Amino acid sequence: MTEKILMKGNEAVAEAAIRAGCRHYFAYPITPQSELIEYMAKKMPKVGGTFLQAESEVAAINMVLGAAACGVRTMTSSSSPGISLKQEGISYIAASRLPAVIVNVQRGGPGLGNIAPMQCDYFQATRGGGHGDYYTPVLSPSTVQEFADMAPLAFEIAERYRTPVLILADGMLGQMMEPVVFPESYPPQRDPSDWALGCHKDRKENHIINTLFIDPNLLDSKTRILFEVYEEIKKNEVRFETYNLESRPKILVASTGTAARVVKSAIDALKEQGVEMGLFRPITLWPFPYDALHQAAAGVDKVITVELNMGQMEQDVRLALNGLCPTEFVGKAGGLVFTPEELADILRKKAS
Repeated sequence: MTEKILMKGNEAVAEAAIRAGCRHYFAYPITPQSELIEYMAKKMPKVGGTFLQAESEVAAINMVLGAAACGVRTMTSSSSPGISLKQEGISYIAASRLPAVIVNVQRGGPGLGNIAPMQCDYFQATRGGGHGDYYTPVLSPSTVQEFADMAPLAFEIAERYRTPVLILADGMLGQMMEPVVFPESYPPQRDPSDWALGCHKDRKENHIINTLFIDPNLLDSKTRILFEVYEEIKKNEVRFETYNLESRPKILVASTGTAARVVKSAIDALKEQGVEMGLFRPITLWPFPYDALHQAAAGVDKVITVELNMGQMEQDVRLALNGLCPTEFVGKAGGLVFTPEELADILRKKAS
């Protein structure tokens, strides 16, 4: 029988990253992801890995860039304000076409905000986040098991397309405890010789990692190569989940992450009362599942977006629908989270 381990989300994603072959982790502590860095501090030395608490978030992301350039699996993590400080380095990693994994356990904002769970970094995550013309694939877990499963997936996507990949969780998912099952084996790291610095067999010239292209024509060509890669990601890496659509409901709820967990409970409660609703949950926030959402919404009267913010994913929902049906938004800010009963009551009123 496969062993189930009761773990916090922060610990589960750290353990999964180690099992997936991550041996170089650099970060700076910030709540509510501190358990992740603590776990890495304990476990990395035991597996012959490198753990380094950097002097700042800026230093940490640049260490990730250096490690990625050397061809090793590398990762960092932080929470909202810390991720903001990392954005310049993430832009450099994207421009360098290097694989790396970044975990954001979101907290309340803007500013220092608070340490309560929010989903207020959606814009930052899905629109590149830093300076320049680029994107990062964004994975959104809604359970601790999924949080853990996304660590090896993030490394796989990062190496396949040579891009930084962001796992966008939140404070509640980082802190909650659930049973987790870890696979016995994980896919091996891809051959890093396509991107790593240094001499490699069968290669005559060393790689040069560079993001400065003074010639506008050269920068144009480099940027177009990036966007060719992004088109491949859009074709191959879109992920989503649907729930209770077999009942052909007239109301569709779009939600992700922790908020989607509450939506499922609310839908189950409403079903017992004779009110049918379905859920569409994007798992990749970039690339966003525009076509899949448009198809799921065919024939519904309304799409309601539920988020723990003031309406960020809602903009992608509207883009996906393109006027197909009316939309409404339900959200909470400040780190407040809906209870299933509270949300069921709100959705019931909006369905009437």
